[in-house]
Formats: sequence, C-alpha cells, structure tokens
Amino acid sequence: MAAPLVALLTASFVLSPLASDSFAGFEPTQFPVVAESWPVQPVGWAFSIWGVIYLGLGLSAGLGLLRHRTDPAWAAMRGPLALSLAVGTFWIAVAGVAPVAATAMIVVMAASALAALGRAPAGLAARGAVGLYAGWLTAATGVAVAVVLSGYGLLGAQTAAIVLLGAVLIVALAVFSRQPRAWGYGLGVGWALIGVIAANLPAANLPVIALAGLGIVALGAVAWRGRG
Repeated sequence: MAAPLVALLTASFVLSPLASDSFAGFEPTQFPVVAESWPVQPVGWAFSIWGVIYLGLGLSAGLGLLRHRTDPAWAAMRGPLALSLAVGTFWIAVAGVAPVAATAMIVVMAASALAALGRAPAGLAARGAVGLYAGWLTAATGVAVAVVLSGYGLLGAQTAAIVLLGAVLIVALAVFSRQPRAWGYGLGVGWALIGVIAANLPAANLPVIALAGLGIVALGAVAWRGRG
C-alpha cells in the first residue's frame, strides 16, 4: 500500500495551496520584532520553483504507482517521503498564522525528505524529483529558523542570515558530497541561494551575497567532481 499512499499524499500536497493563500515568504507583521525585510529570505519569484517541484513529485508518484509499485528500490524511500508530504500538506495553512509551528514542521519535512533522498534509486523520476524537493527544503529550513530567531529578537536579522546560511551550506555540502549525482538536490539549494542574492542586491548586502555566492560555487564544484 506504500505506493498508493505516496500518490495520495502527493496529490494532497500539490493541491494544498488551493485551500489557502499562496506563500512567498513570511511577512514582517507576523512577528513581535517587525523588520522591513530579512536578508536570508529569497526574493519572491524564487518561490516559483514550487511549480517544478510539484510537477516532479506528481510524475514520480504516478510512475511509482504504475511501474514501480512493488520495486524494492522505490519502496525504500516511500516511508520518509510519505511523512514529509503528510506534514507538508498542512504547511502553507500553518505558515500564514503560526510561523514557529511552521518552522518546526518544515524541519520535519526537510529531515524526512533527506532520508527519502538517501534511499532513492537513481533516475529523474526518483532521485531527481525527490532531490529537488529536499534541496529546496534544506534551504527553506534555514530561512525559516533565521526569520523566527530575528523575528523574536533572539538574533539580529543580518546575524541570523549569516549564521543560518552557513548552517545550510554545511548541511547541503555534506549531503551533496555523499550523493554528488543527485543533481536535483544541488539545483534546489542553488536556486534558493540565487534567490537570496537577488533579494540582497538592491541593498548591496555584500556579506550575505558573498556567502550565498560561495555556496553556489561550492555546490558547482561538488557537482563537477561527481559528474562521472
């Protein structure tokens, strides 16, 4: 029953934005410490990657159900992927009203997505789709934690951005170095970093821009090393 369950949860996850307002980042008014913006949060258009993620997960679930329902290589990733999708189904609705709870949820989503990636078989439909999802969630988790820390006055917005971007890069490079051919993962993290750079260009926030740029270069180096 794992394949039908993943297909059902994928459908609920992909359709969940229709049941609530679209999400393009936390709003400053959601927090006690109101900031004009957060350096760690990607520019709004970067969130369009969700369209690709939804498409990839949908195709993966359909192919898994029709052609790999009893394939043990696919079965291994389905448990943690199902958990991530189940939590993710409610994430947008929670993020609009309870950022702290949403941050806890995205940690669970990212951790289980990474577990699924570690078990995913090679190929676009499995490792490619799950990797892109896990890569964006890795970056999104760092963004959410940084926003909550600064939004509740525990760290300044700039400090939180640098600390959590550094943490994201450590995790991302560790994961990607173990699976350098999981190119979807590198693309997911890299796209988030591009969004962070774009968001910080108007203010010429060089420390954040430089850190995000360094992360893109490092991810590219890992991908190049594992190209064979």
